[in-house]
Amino acid sequence: MKTIIPIFFTIDKSYAPFLSVAIASLIDNASKDYNYNIHVVYESITEEAISKLKRLETDYAKIIFTKMEDELKSITNRKENLLRTDYFTLTIYFRIFIPLMFKEYDKAIYIDSDTCITGDISELYNIDLKNNLFGGCTDISCQDNEILCEYFRLNAGASIDKYINSGVLLMNMKRLREVNFEKHFLYLLNKYHFDTVCPDQDYINAMAYGNILYLSNEWDAMPTNGKLVFDRPKIVHYNLFSKPWHYDNVDYQDYFWKYASKSLFKDDILKEKENFTKEMQEEDNKTLNNLINRASEIIKGDLTFKKVFDKKEEKRF
Repeated sequence: MKTIIPIFFTIDKSYAPFLSVAIASLIDNASKDYNYNIHVVYESITEEAISKLKRLETDYAKIIFTKMEDELKSITNRKENLLRTDYFTLTIYFRIFIPLMFKEYDKAIYIDSDTCITGDISELYNIDLKNNLFGGCTDISCQDNEILCEYFRLNAGASIDKYINSGVLLMNMKRLREVNFEKHFLYLLNKYHFDTVCPDQDYINAMAYGNILYLSNEWDAMPTNGKLVFDRPKIVHYNLFSKPWHYDNVDYQDYFWKYASKSLFKDDILKEKENFTKEMQEEDNKTLNNLINRASEIIKGDLTFKKVFDKKEEKRF
């Protein structure tokens, strides 16, 4: 019997067209020596979109749809009332709860939907995590921004060469359950309410620092305006605002359009690009500037992950 490799994506209805590119590329480049359970956990999605995405299935790749709200209820309804926060907040941190919700898996992959999987995903799955909680790639998309680099160091307590992007994660599901990772996350969330600009990413880096296996950046290759471009990336992650469906001349855009041109959502993707206005571009710039300014203010404050851990008030894993 073939080994089953579980892969998780999370979306809302507006992202189905781009998810079609991620899934199509994943299946096209995956080794047929394995079976793949591709879990799409959604907030809302149309039946038409589900139907189109299901047509990507093959005899070795199954696509499974799960409503996020149903899964969150499955753990919020426990008698110990573990999740004492609102539904909207939990959706932001959803990937942290994947090990608890899908106990049938001891190991899994999480991938953001703004990606193109250009390599064999089984190679990522087969990397030995040893006893680490996560495998991930350093966040090269921010390496040239001094403020964000300082933010990672002074807030999460991880230098830029140790701060991972949470858009691609190899997850030690079994050990994450053993250490009650999600329970400790909720404890910190409810006690400190840390201000963050990268919510789940900051928590993962701050909590798991020292228990992360650092992977080759080919597994999370992000556009850097030509500053660091891999000849053969294995996963392309169109992080932040570097979306080829919004902008021209984005690094690695040819990979995206190769699969978008064949997608059943092709017209939706082209329409999205056509309707992306100059005002929307300006809004992207404004949002990025606001993020950087907020990061600068956070590290000036008295409450950061690093300060709490340095004072030995709490422990990392």
